Amino acid sequence: MDGLGKRLRSLRESTMMSQAKFAKEIGSSQSAINRFENDQAEPNCTIMLRYADYFNVSMDYLYGRTDKPEGMAYEFKPRFDTDNEQFRQFIEMCFDPQSPLNERLKQSLFDMMKGGE
Repeated sequence: MDGLGKRLRSLRESTMMSQAKFAKEIGSSQSAINRFENDQAEPNCTIMLRYADYFNVSMDYLYGRTDKPEGMAYEFKPRFDTDNEQFRQFIEMCFDPQSPLNERLKQSLFDMMKGGE
């Protein structure tokens, strides 16, 4: 993966924009942009957010944590104790017993507890 400076330069050059023009766009100076791109200084958080917003990329991408411009996707999958009787009772009481979809919805939740089995 590229370093921060190389990544910042590559993004700017992809728009065929000069350092001076880009600096105006994000509220910085040409000399600061030059220092960032040559790894002589690191932009503060505000400038990094402006880069991310301007190029519509994630901070993960700018910092080289991923090569995907949209960033790293984290998939949180909570773990349930499938034998937890309190949780089963909670699910039972959340549904109207008169509803025709009641059993299907409850079963879907129980299946999710088991990890989608």
